[in-house]
Amino acid sequence: MFESADLEHKISKQEFRREVPKLREALLNAQFDLGALKKFPVLIIIGGVDGAGKGETVNILNEWMDPRHILTYAFGPPSDEEAARPPMWRFWRALPPRGKIGIFFGSWYTTPIVDRVLGNSGDDELRKHLNEIFRHEKMLVDEGVLLLKFWFHLSKEQQRKRLKALERDPKTRWRVTKEDWRRFKVYDKFREISEHALRETSTAGAPWIVVSGADHRFRSLTAGRILLDALRKRISEGAQKEKKVEAAPPMPQLDNLKLLRDLDMSQRLSKARFDKQLEKYQGELNVLSRNKKVHRRSIILVFEGWDAGGKGSAIRRITSALDARQFRIVPIAAPTEEERAQPYLWRFWRHVPGRGGITIFDRSWYGRVLVERVEGFCSQADWMRGYSEINDFEEQLVRQGGMLFKFWLHITKEEQLRRFKEREKTSFKRFKITEEDWRNRKQWGEYEAAVCDMVDRTSTEIAPWTLIEAQDKLFARIKLLKTLVERLDKRA
Repeated sequence: MFESADLEHKISKQEFRREVPKLREALLNAQFDLGALKKFPVLIIIGGVDGAGKGETVNILNEWMDPRHILTYAFGPPSDEEAARPPMWRFWRALPPRGKIGIFFGSWYTTPIVDRVLGNSGDDELRKHLNEIFRHEKMLVDEGVLLLKFWFHLSKEQQRKRLKALERDPKTRWRVTKEDWRRFKVYDKFREISEHALRETSTAGAPWIVVSGADHRFRSLTAGRILLDALRKRISEGAQKEKKVEAAPPMPQLDNLKLLRDLDMSQRLSKARFDKQLEKYQGELNVLSRNKKVHRRSIILVFEGWDAGGKGSAIRRITSALDARQFRIVPIAAPTEEERAQPYLWRFWRHVPGRGGITIFDRSWYGRVLVERVEGFCSQADWMRGYSEINDFEEQLVRQGGMLFKFWLHITKEEQLRRFKEREKTSFKRFKITEEDWRNRKQWGEYEAAVCDMVDRTSTEIAPWTLIEAQDKLFARIKLLKTLVERLDKRA
């Protein structure tokens, strides 16, 4: 992959001076069209050999275009805040919205490659990271991101000359560190691992572009021209028609409606037993929330269920047992304009708690395979890939030390009707019932099928669903609290 980049590609000073004004004008026009169209974001990944001109290229792209609409991030070692969350968290937070360009100087490739080169990880771990990156980038491309990945390369001799030249110049001497020379000593290993990583993650939707970094004029013009061509092509496609989504294969019909229909909805709890058990489990939850082992991890609670299923009252019974400084409730409604400009999972990643934090989602990322599926807010291809993307997301949460609890509060169609009518008659509950609730009720069958598919496809060993029989609110609240306490206690 690097053979061509090993060669001395050069562009004369005259040609450079002649081509730059034309290229810059074209890039500015394309950037303006991108911002006006607001149909997709551009994400540029910058990687490569030390001394190959990565920083200079980032600087010149900002110089040639309007830097106010370019979000440039240089990712170094993670901060304490970042280290307390899954590794992808800091990259999700920095993603550019539609109509903007993002440049990642250093990315999700840096740590896996460097760790393997330095012997801090093995082949199996590198393979696992590359598989995760492959799925992550596929998700970005499927969400419409124009993903460009540049790898700036130098041969071993070119790198040695480059580092020496930088050291000789008083103005650039500061850019060469002892770490650079240490890495130069493992150049051959770095090349081997890097080339393997690039081969494994260069796809049709997100190919790697290897650019020789020996000549700064060649490097700059090449990067600028490739960016311009990619922008023009995507803008032209977007101006002609909306993003075309390939038809998904037919959804396999699963015989899984029994997941809900076989629940024993007759279970009840007397008020006296409820009060006694409520005090017991709230007390235990309070103690567990202050346990040192639990406090070193994050807790994520997900509440889904039918309209009027009792999610709000169940959440209140949990938060009553916790320190208000410890938890945060995130109610999920229709996405805002800011959220619609980002990949679907972005608005959930931004709320992932750090160690010791508790985040409670009142509805969640499962909207893609429930509401968006049933209401037709996304294509079949989008919600079908949602299952694997959700499973990947939850695996990252748990692998980093998060404890994830997912609850579906289930009631019958008849009980929902009774609660709807009760809400309409009760003055302080009238705000809880809307025309949309009545409209959703007409699609009960479609939602029931979607819920069963959701549970069947996303109830995993590390993040299982708990189905709560919520026909009786007292029974539901205690079952929920008891489940939460017992699972926390096992991990304390």
